Amino acid sequence: MAIASSIASLPPYVWLSLVLAIPAVTLLHDVWLWLRMPPGPRPLPFVGNKLQLPKSQPWIQFQNWSKVYGPIFTVWIGRKPTVVISDPVIAQELLEKRSNKYSSRPRMVAMGEILWDNASILVQPYGKEWSIRRKLLHQALTPKSLRLYKPVQTAEASRLCHQLLETPANWEKLLERFTSSIVFCVAYGHRIDSLNAEVIHQRFKFMHYSSSLNVPGKYMVESFPILKYVPDVLAPWKADIKAHGREEATTNMALVDVVRSDISRAKTRGDDIPDSLCKLLLELREKEPIPLSERDFSFIPASLFGAGSDTTASTLCTAFLALVTHPAALKAAHDELDAVIGSSRSPTFEDESSLPYIRALVKEVLRWRPVAVLGGTPHASTEDDRFEGYHIPAGTTILGNSWAINLNEEYYPNPHHFDPTRFLDTALASKIKFPTPESGKAHPAKAGHSSFGWGRRICPGADLAANSLFIALSKILWAFDILPLQGVEYDTFKYTDGFNIRPQKFQCEIRVRSAAHKAVLDQDLRDSETVLEKFTAFGE
Repeated sequence: MAIASSIASLPPYVWLSLVLAIPAVTLLHDVWLWLRMPPGPRPLPFVGNKLQLPKSQPWIQFQNWSKVYGPIFTVWIGRKPTVVISDPVIAQELLEKRSNKYSSRPRMVAMGEILWDNASILVQPYGKEWSIRRKLLHQALTPKSLRLYKPVQTAEASRLCHQLLETPANWEKLLERFTSSIVFCVAYGHRIDSLNAEVIHQRFKFMHYSSSLNVPGKYMVESFPILKYVPDVLAPWKADIKAHGREEATTNMALVDVVRSDISRAKTRGDDIPDSLCKLLLELREKEPIPLSERDFSFIPASLFGAGSDTTASTLCTAFLALVTHPAALKAAHDELDAVIGSSRSPTFEDESSLPYIRALVKEVLRWRPVAVLGGTPHASTEDDRFEGYHIPAGTTILGNSWAINLNEEYYPNPHHFDPTRFLDTALASKIKFPTPESGKAHPAKAGHSSFGWGRRICPGADLAANSLFIALSKILWAFDILPLQGVEYDTFKYTDGFNIRPQKFQCEIRVRSAAHKAVLDQDLRDSETVLEKFTAFGE
């Protein structure tokens, strides 16, 4: 009581001094930190660079700033620093070689904590809980497991090509069905025959809602996390997020129950069901304890959809745009496929080593317009670090600006030109009727690009996605001409906004190359039915 009375009796000038001193000390701390970190646009006190950030396509502004402040610079969102990397060697150094310091996530209160209750591996901070989920996810994505999925990927690619033959104008939706079906076959052992399937409507609904929460500045709780603890009755925004989270969790658990029932019925009949991530995890759970609740367990197979369906479909859309605007690349692909495959059959995974240009084309699509344009979900540092004399404090958000990295002229001369021969050695490139590509600096990643991310946070389904891209593009390019429509101008910079981008809607002509190719597509469709009939379809 005496202390409270003494504080209350302080003269007004003391209170005024405290009111002025607290923000002054805070500002001095921020200036001290700002002077030690990588340079960047000058921030305003307490506001940072918020007013300088564009409302759309920030990766372009980041690329422009990299030309002013260098390949590593800092922007401030309020008082929170974000380090932006625009050079592949720096990204490799920090996010790969020092991944023990840069593998966490920034705190995402609305999406990560309130919606998902930290159940999703996407937003989970680095630590034991994340490691448990990552290890389980990898069980289904080993090289051995990936070989098991190739027959269904081949069958779905054959079905995709036949659907393109029948309704070519609907090509974008057909690509989405193809990638969705592969992900559901891998995750749950069930195929998707139509985007009208209720389970697909649900998945897209959940994906779009979670993305809407990940908009900087939309929710004050991101700047003031204490608001998370306001009772729901006083925070209707929080009650709405929780309701969506419960709906998503219930759906995820219902999908696991479907596979559990599949396994039970198969045991009764004495047969088996297709291999899938969910089946593998349920069988593993019978042999050894997995320290996850039913809710958290169900998020592991569900995570494959957001990570591998929409992004792969978007990459295929980019491939179509690249081929429409770069006819020489289409011709080179046709030349290789005609020489190696001929017209009496379509390509398979067994042909991959004999199709270097198609493999290079897949890599160039990933480089040319990266879907995860800002490197996917941001990384966060877990301890203080120094890089080239600059201080990077613990808790800093780290963005690998894939747009700037993949279009860095030092590594990819004439970067906006779509040229798969960048990924071929000189001898192979000279056999293809392309001019020998200008030589840039060697990219540090083995793949020659880093479009799937870095370090311990690299996309776990990268190899699965690469396989889907190879088999789909090799079959499509073997079977079809993908041509511009007469009189239509195509803008290769006209992309959607958001963390994952794709070309804005455009039209093109998709034309089967010959009657012989059509006959093979008909036979491939019949062959695919033998594989796909094992994967029961989720109904509409």
